[in-house]
Amino acid sequence: MDALIMAAQMILALSIIVGIHEFGHLLTAKIFGMRVEQYFIGFPPKIWSFNYKGTEYGLGSIPLGGFVKISGIIDESMDTSHINKEPESWEFRSKPAWQRLVVMLGGIIFNVITGLIIFSMITFNSGETFLSKDEINKNGILALKLGREAGFETGDKILLINGDNWERDGDLFNPNLFFDNNTNFTVLRDNKEIIINLPENFINKMNTREAMSSFLKARIPFTVDSVYSNSLKAGLEKGDKIIKVDDKHIIDLYELKNILEENKSSIAQLTIERSGNLIDKVVEISKDATIGIKVLQDPLVFSKREYNLSQSIIIGSHKAFGVVFLNIKAFGKMFSGDIDPSKNLSGPIGIAQIFGNEWDWGNFWRIVGLLSMVLAFMNLLPIPALDGGHATFIIYEIISGRKPTERFLEYSTKFGVIILLGLMTYVILNDIYKLFI
Repeated sequence: MDALIMAAQMILALSIIVGIHEFGHLLTAKIFGMRVEQYFIGFPPKIWSFNYKGTEYGLGSIPLGGFVKISGIIDESMDTSHINKEPESWEFRSKPAWQRLVVMLGGIIFNVITGLIIFSMITFNSGETFLSKDEINKNGILALKLGREAGFETGDKILLINGDNWERDGDLFNPNLFFDNNTNFTVLRDNKEIIINLPENFINKMNTREAMSSFLKARIPFTVDSVYSNSLKAGLEKGDKIIKVDDKHIIDLYELKNILEENKSSIAQLTIERSGNLIDKVVEISKDATIGIKVLQDPLVFSKREYNLSQSIIIGSHKAFGVVFLNIKAFGKMFSGDIDPSKNLSGPIGIAQIFGNEWDWGNFWRIVGLLSMVLAFMNLLPIPALDGGHATFIIYEIISGRKPTERFLEYSTKFGVIILLGLMTYVILNDIYKLFI
């Protein structure tokens, strides 16, 4: 069922953003009097279609994309039947270069507008909820696996990031921090300020939702809610706070579990706080690393900030274009060899996993906005068969005054399709590989 929920969200999201992208091509083409033969969401075989004003609108049975077929253009359909004929007035190739450029960029423009609207509306409707710096530093951070690898220790209080003040938990997980090779954190540890420099290319480890959740988190104090088994024998009571195990001070339940795991099938001395007094208790740890308690965690205090419409548009735009700039950085790092493509590129399976196994409409629309901006960026790449490739040839034509030949466009498009099919095969196989490692 979890896989079905993830797949359903991915299919719906791709249908929305691809449908909007192709509609951008369709609308601009029709504005300039070009004939649009087909507009489909999904790839053949066809499920259903209808004709309206000379255009066939329909749904394909493979829900991983879509297409629009404009007369007189050489695209991934590889329709070259018009090459040896005189251009008709309603064909793409007969229109002025600037009109053809607008049509090629139409899908990208519509995806950018979609991303801006989604991020702005999410900000306007929900505002921002976050953990403040003071709330996180109240008990210090909990250094999880990747956090310890980076040099953090549980209890550290993070004062500065790259020498600057920070405000919220999101600042600690800003992907730009992990792309940079000179990111550093100033922390307070045992009343001393220490500089922690992130390892180079740390992004290779911080590239999944699971990885992000094994970096840092706020320490959450807990209270014993009920006792049984070994804890009952040892004299623990509801309301006790375990503040020390043997010689180790603890605050978070995660710290207690780690100590118990390291000392299962033995005993431990607990220092507990009860009604303002400190009491020592000796408890037996089972072979399953449990002592027989259920706990109640103290609630974290989240901050909430609301924004008016104009503020939401500014913040939403910043978030939307931040996705594009992040992708530019990622591609630069991949081409330079600083980050591993196999760990940072995802296909349909990886995209589905981003949504998670619960249908949360807020999270769904946030990911749709993100994917819409990613699709815009990817299509802008100057690869033949992509919108960016077509746009590159048209810009060359505008600057040089020489139009590439139809044969050149045909062969370059074939070359681009081979590249894209190769990339698609790679990311799908890579997704499958990552499922089993």
